[in-house]
Order: sequence, then structure tokens, then C-alpha cells
Amino acid sequence: MRATALDWAPIEVFFGDDRFVPVDSPDSNEGQARRAMFDHVAPRAVHGMYRAGPIEDAADAYEKLVQGAPPIEVVHLGVGPDGHTASLFPGTPALDETRRLVVVNGDDLHEHPRITFTFPAIARARLVVVTVSGPEKREVMARLRAGEDLPAARIRAEEVVWLCDRAALG
Repeated sequence: MRATALDWAPIEVFFGDDRFVPVDSPDSNEGQARRAMFDHVAPRAVHGMYRAGPIEDAADAYEKLVQGAPPIEVVHLGVGPDGHTASLFPGTPALDETRRLVVVNGDDLHEHPRITFTFPAIARARLVVVTVSGPEKREVMARLRAGEDLPAARIRAEEVVWLCDRAALG
């Protein structure tokens, strides 16, 4: 089978979460993704979450953008050692958000405040791919497999695919 190049021209990229830092910060997910990939493949649009001004205004603007867009086809997530996904951290109010698609969130364990998709935004996707790798994820994967109510256990969509390496699964 011959591999075909992906036509990026019609693709729009949205971020499911990001630290509230300028795109040129080394802590910016958008900045890292642009430098590693998107600056080289030319998608139709890359919709970043950061904008100068109060974080609440940036979250409101992204909320309006996502509400006005067709449902996102593919959402790619990971899982943190504490069981968070996107920036939906254990014990934070964003876990129980049912109306909004995008909110401000954070906790004392993560350096920067965040803008994140909520579970309702993630659930709108046709496909969610969750990638988990490395031995440092073994404990959290065991907790998820045991049925513990961690944020990553709440991921729902039309289809959810978990891609885990052997190190993460033990």
C-alpha cells in the first residue's frame, strides 16, 4: 500500500487546551505545535487560544469560535500522571461544566492558568484519540482500568480510541 500525503489546505486546527502564555513562550502548546508541524504543512487555519488581555476574555472568544464552527472531527488528547486530560484537572470546577465548551481552569500543581475544552466540547467530536505512553503513566493507567473516577475516565465521544504503549500499561 502506498502512503498518500495529507492535503492540509482544507483542515482547520483547534486546540483543546493551552497554557495562558504568548505563542512565542516555550510553555505554549500552540507555539510548540506550530514550530514542530503546522508551520510546515499549511493548514487552512490554526485557531490559537491565547490573546492579549484577561484570560476570561480569551476563553469567551474561543467559546464563540468553537460554538460557531462545525463539530470538530478529531480531538487528540493525552493523560497526565494525575489523571487529567486537556486541562481538566482533578478536583477543579471545570470537571462539572455542562453548558460551556471552553472555560478557564487551573490548579496549584500546574504553573500557568489554562484555557480548556470541557467534556461537552470533547463529546461533540466524531473521534477522540487518547495517546498514553511511558512508564510514568503506568500507575494512572492502572487507576483508570480499575474504574477510578479520574478526569480521563470521563472522556466521551461518538468514538474513543486509546493508544497506549506497553510501558504505560505495565
